[in-house]
Amino acid sequence: MLVGFRDVTFGYDGVPTVQNASFELHEKERVGLIGGNGEGKTTVLRLLLGELTPDAGEIVRKNGIRIGYLAQTGGFDSHSTVYGAMKEVFREDEQLIERLRETERELASASGKTAEILAARLESLHKRIAARDSYNCDVRIRTVLCGMGFQNVFNQNVDTMSGGERTKLKLCRLLLEEPELLVLDEPTNHLDVKTLFWLEEYLFSYRGAILVVSHDRYFLDKLTARTLELERGKITSYKGNYSAYKPLKAERFKEELRAYEKQQEEIARLKDYVDRNLVRATTAKSALSRVNRLERMEVLEKPLPPPQPPRFCFSAEEKPYEKVLTAEHFDLAVDGKTLLSDASFTLMRGEKCTLVGDNGTGKSTLIKFLLSNDRRVKCGRLVKPAYFDQENADLDPEECVLDALWEHCPALSQTEVRSTLARAGLFAEDIAKRVKELSGGMRAKLQLAILETARANLLVLDEPTNHLDLPAREALETALAAYDGTLLFVSHDRRFIESVATSVCWIENGKLSRFPGNYDEFLAARKSVSVADEPPRAERPRSESYRSREERAKQAQIRARIKEIETRLEAIEAEEAEWNERLAACASDYVKVRDAVARLDALHRESEELYREYGTLI
Repeated sequence: MLVGFRDVTFGYDGVPTVQNASFELHEKERVGLIGGNGEGKTTVLRLLLGELTPDAGEIVRKNGIRIGYLAQTGGFDSHSTVYGAMKEVFREDEQLIERLRETERELASASGKTAEILAARLESLHKRIAARDSYNCDVRIRTVLCGMGFQNVFNQNVDTMSGGERTKLKLCRLLLEEPELLVLDEPTNHLDVKTLFWLEEYLFSYRGAILVVSHDRYFLDKLTARTLELERGKITSYKGNYSAYKPLKAERFKEELRAYEKQQEEIARLKDYVDRNLVRATTAKSALSRVNRLERMEVLEKPLPPPQPPRFCFSAEEKPYEKVLTAEHFDLAVDGKTLLSDASFTLMRGEKCTLVGDNGTGKSTLIKFLLSNDRRVKCGRLVKPAYFDQENADLDPEECVLDALWEHCPALSQTEVRSTLARAGLFAEDIAKRVKELSGGMRAKLQLAILETARANLLVLDEPTNHLDLPAREALETALAAYDGTLLFVSHDRRFIESVATSVCWIENGKLSRFPGNYDEFLAARKSVSVADEPPRAERPRSESYRSREERAKQAQIRARIKEIETRLEAIEAEEAEWNERLAACASDYVKVRDAVARLDALHRESEELYREYGTLI
């Protein structure tokens, strides 16, 4: 066991956030922690880390456990470069290799007892270096940084980077440190889809245990094998990932309700018998036995049904003409940086189009351009758009929640406005608050309620799921799937995209391309090409997808060289093991020790050169 909660209770200002929570985390486990907005998931993590002390119960941790924690806003601070900051993780490995080199130099001129001592030290260092995989530190750093999207900024100073980039760097550092328990609080928030797929594969083979809080259902399904749910202060464990948890939870509620109802029937039967027989001399004794049974009975609480998720409903007043939005042959640039060149875009009536691409490629900029009054954008007749801004810029932070919605639909009564807010998950205790006092999830629900009242036939949504909890995301999916208008949206939630999108546009290398199918078909088409991150050839002009014979030959040479290096590294590893055995066997023979050390040193140098070359090819 790594960590165990034993009847832990904790609260703020006398209001319990966690009540009598008990669960354990074990080695190499993959556990997801889920719960609604504001339920207290981050509080559970802080209790686990020791940042908070429980009001009751205890938290048991394995002696000397190494826990790595990524907070939602946990940026990484360093005055070093990106690569230098990651290399700090392997300072001990560098010291071991330097000690090995020093020992080899000393052994070359030593003899007698001194040579035996140095040979033993050399063997011990070889074993420690092999166990830590110290010679592959550079490859590990490059693998993680490139996978997380930092391949072009190795030499950039960390303190010049954005908050989101620093959070990603903190995650890179944790992956390289490899703690026994990796605790991740919303690790997917700042990641684009390509990076998400890479991170899932990397974590799938992670050697330690993982506890993750996430609203990304795809991520939870791929990674976790057990689910902890925090609801109304109670933590319940379910075997399986998120998709398995949902039917298990429904069945658990049914079983608890059946047990409660059965016990209530038994209590009623016993009470009835007592009432009828306690005063009779002949049956008083049996009635008293039933009284004792009632007194000893542990009465079950009636299980509360799961909280109702929000409900959204989008509808349009009228249908627009067939072409909703059109923009032909336009360029798009921000602060002198060209995002798109000679791009064209058309959105047809009833289409539900998702816009995907790496972070920084211009998805949000493109959406704002298409909604602008720019003469290059043609909006079809009778088109009525409504826009969801991920920054909530249209909301007045000083306005109260009720007024924020009411001003968009003044014809509605206060009762109707309150009902709309309640369906979105904003209740009496929320609607008197000012907008700035709401959590991110609550602000998103308010903005979606405003969109409902717009009765627009074109919805443009920029990251609508960012702060929504899992039930709210699923409710939004259901509403948008039933919406009979036109939809253009950006989201990093792959399950959300799968459920809603009927077509895909993607930005890559300054080009805007279209795929006329759903997201699953889009991913399958991309995987079918020879280069995994190249868009489907059928959807690209010949001038973009064509490769010359020389280019194909060069790629073949690179693949062949990679294979040669991998084969040679395997051979070096086997030969190193053989020479280490010889070194251990001839510790008293100076000549043999000298030859073994010389050969091992040559193998180390060759290995390092090959790994450096390997890092430039992959």
